[in-house]
Amino acid sequence: MIGRLLAGAACAIGLAGAVQAAEPYKVFLSMSYIGNDWQAEASNMIKALAASEDYKDRVNLEVQVAGPNAQRQIQQINAMVQAGADAIVVYPISPTALNSVVRSACSRGVTIIAYDAEITEPCAYNVTIDQAEAGRKTAEWLVEKMGGMGDVVMVTGVPGTSVDTARTTAAKEVFAEHEGINIVGEAVGMWSQAVARTELNKLMATRDWSAIDGLWMQVGCYTANAMQLEAGQAPEDLLPCAGEGSNGGRIQMLPTDTAVDGAASPYAPMGAQRISYASPPYSGALALKLAVDKLDGTDIPQHTTLPLPLVTNETVELCETGSWEEQKAGCNVFQPSLVSNPGWFASIFSEELPQLGLNAALVGQPER
Repeated sequence: MIGRLLAGAACAIGLAGAVQAAEPYKVFLSMSYIGNDWQAEASNMIKALAASEDYKDRVNLEVQVAGPNAQRQIQQINAMVQAGADAIVVYPISPTALNSVVRSACSRGVTIIAYDAEITEPCAYNVTIDQAEAGRKTAEWLVEKMGGMGDVVMVTGVPGTSVDTARTTAAKEVFAEHEGINIVGEAVGMWSQAVARTELNKLMATRDWSAIDGLWMQVGCYTANAMQLEAGQAPEDLLPCAGEGSNGGRIQMLPTDTAVDGAASPYAPMGAQRISYASPPYSGALALKLAVDKLDGTDIPQHTTLPLPLVTNETVELCETGSWEEQKAGCNVFQPSLVSNPGWFASIFSEELPQLGLNAALVGQPER
């Protein structure tokens, strides 16, 4: 009798343990600045991964937005920890401002993974491209296109973020190495096509486009090309532009005779001279995957450096459907009939995330 009771108790404990093990992880997404297409895509891709067949029963995802306010993000992270977070995936507004709250969260067993922008607290994990490399390589391309001489206009990103600081500093170091290169205008673009247009209008109010030789823009090459066309520039005379990975900018890079569904100027092929890159919006989704891996007991790297997605006029390739498999085969720009917003970021492919195709970035819908 006692043996049966013990066996029954052991069975009950085993069942309880199985139920407990099956409970999904409680994961929070902490977003800061959301006033651009990139942040919307990153959020969509995180939500899509959480909703995929592989993760829907493993993760309960909650999303909070702090805006460009470090103190508010600190308060929200504190509240997430109090609410029993297992992990927090975060886009930090500052590389250092969150260190204290992150250290406190880590001490309570919470996994913290930042994406795109970095957190310097050693217990945090980071998923980024090499932002300095992005600034450096795009500036080097522009210098070469300009023959080492000429006047450059720069449009930077969101001030105070590690992303903007690293890119801008590296680009300026490259330009400083060439005596013939002069930065004649600089503006803060907030990684937004609309803001870039406003700021370019200010910069060009006392200049003519013909007085500029090149553009270095974290976001805004698509808009700059549109503005030049509006000013009467011919497509073949568009200034070389080093910058963003927007779909509109990449469509403009395609040869003028490329058949594109839904194209209409300025969202159309015109052979524009470009080097296009972006922090991949999938970085947040990869951070979520790594957070779950860590919670499962798998060792993950303290810093994951993603491949820098550089696309030039020689490597731009049009997608037909935008599926993950098609992107894996090499395409990197999408039909305007599928992506109506030209400011939408096109670098969405990750070999490690087969759950996420075009619709993940567009509407938060997984591929499976």
